[in-house]
Amino acid sequence: MLLEKSKAEMGPCDHALAGVILAKRGRHLIEYQPSGKQGDRKPVMTKNNYTIRTMTRREVGIAVDWAAAEGWNPGLYDADSFYAADPNGFLVGSIGDEPVSTISVVKYGDSFGFLGLYIVKPGYRGKGYGIQIWNAGLARLKGRVIGLDGVLAQQGKYAKSGFELAYRNVRYQGTGGGHSPADPAVVRLSALPFDDIRAYDKPFFPDERAQFLKSWIDQPQSAALGILRDRKLAGYGVLRVCRSGYKVGPLFADSPEFAERLFLALKAKAPAGSPIFLDIPEVNPAAVDLVKRHNMSAAFETARMYAGKISDMPMDRLFGVTTFELG
Repeated sequence: MLLEKSKAEMGPCDHALAGVILAKRGRHLIEYQPSGKQGDRKPVMTKNNYTIRTMTRREVGIAVDWAAAEGWNPGLYDADSFYAADPNGFLVGSIGDEPVSTISVVKYGDSFGFLGLYIVKPGYRGKGYGIQIWNAGLARLKGRVIGLDGVLAQQGKYAKSGFELAYRNVRYQGTGGGHSPADPAVVRLSALPFDDIRAYDKPFFPDERAQFLKSWIDQPQSAALGILRDRKLAGYGVLRVCRSGYKVGPLFADSPEFAERLFLALKAKAPAGSPIFLDIPEVNPAAVDLVKRHNMSAAFETARMYAGKISDMPMDRLFGVTTFELG
């Protein structure tokens, strides 16, 4: 997800010349120069002592903490899965030794990237630090299709960087616990070959995400379940513990009936009365029916946008988004 607090903190990638990003801010011209190494860029110090570089694993945790402070409610163990997806996919902007801005620009496979965790620390907003790290992030993903989840009101700004609206995602909140009927078709994902899970997941995402997926379905304090039809995987979902309550995501299934059975089984794994969240693509009417049937209420929504064209995904089988931060 992306956080915009002022007009100055968001803008298009204005110029890209021979791999050098130029962000014009008043009379200052800021350069972010690639080092030439694969997956790495040298930090460049600006006149105001602002540098942008790749995060360490510890700093990814800081970015997730900032996201929690902004109310995004990430999972308690999301940082490990995020870092597993692409250790070079996270940038931090610092003034001296103090981190003041973050962005994630995670690469998947050879053709896709996802942009999120775009945050400027309170007290440093409106000073141009956001647009510099935004441009640096776009440079990391040059030549790839890029996805993001952003607030609806900022669609015009994203459009200036080449992003187009695909659909809206809506976060719904309900209550955990409840009865789940015994269902022999619902099994633990850990009992299945990972290659089967990976193959089932593939149509729902624009490119390869095996490293992320391995970590995501094996988080501590989580439940990862699949549903079988004729001994083959016909859907799966993950429930993970968050700063507040629990989230279900992803939730993929071959039919609304299978999605319902998986959701009931996952929901029952959460403590009774605890908040439970499901982020759904609004373009899937069956997903909307599911949250309404369980008396869940909309909390907020995002605009899923892409710069470039992705292959068609089976939206009628997508009942829950994996994560707003990494897609």
